[in-house]
Amino acid sequence: MSDWQRVGTGNRWETAYAYSRAIRAGGLVFCTGTVALGDGGEAFAPGDAHAQTLRCFEIIEGSLRELGLGRPAIVRSRVFVTDIHQADAVGRAHASFFGAHRPCLTQVGVHALIAPEFVVEIECDAVAGG
Repeated sequence: MSDWQRVGTGNRWETAYAYSRAIRAGGLVFCTGTVALGDGGEAFAPGDAHAQTLRCFEIIEGSLRELGLGRPAIVRSRVFVTDIHQADAVGRAHASFFGAHRPCLTQVGVHALIAPEFVVEIECDAVAGG
């Protein structure tokens, strides 16, 4: 475990709940559940599933860059959405972000996320050197 690399953004939940934004363990990278926070820590585009999906992926991509990886390293994304009727908006944002890369995708409808203004939460897995 001492060779693991950890990345954090310092948001209030990472600090309060003692978790990392992303961890690289050898060639595997795990990105924690990510909601759409703005640069000041506020909710980004409250209620907008498409915009929140894109923002979540921007945050995840930033964490991957800190670990020396990029978007093409992502092999799986899991999207939790509070209104499954927004699946198309989420899917279009996913397609816009990834283009031809096409990682695995799971969308799951959930009752609620950490705060009501968040309608999307995303976690990803990535592989270095894949």
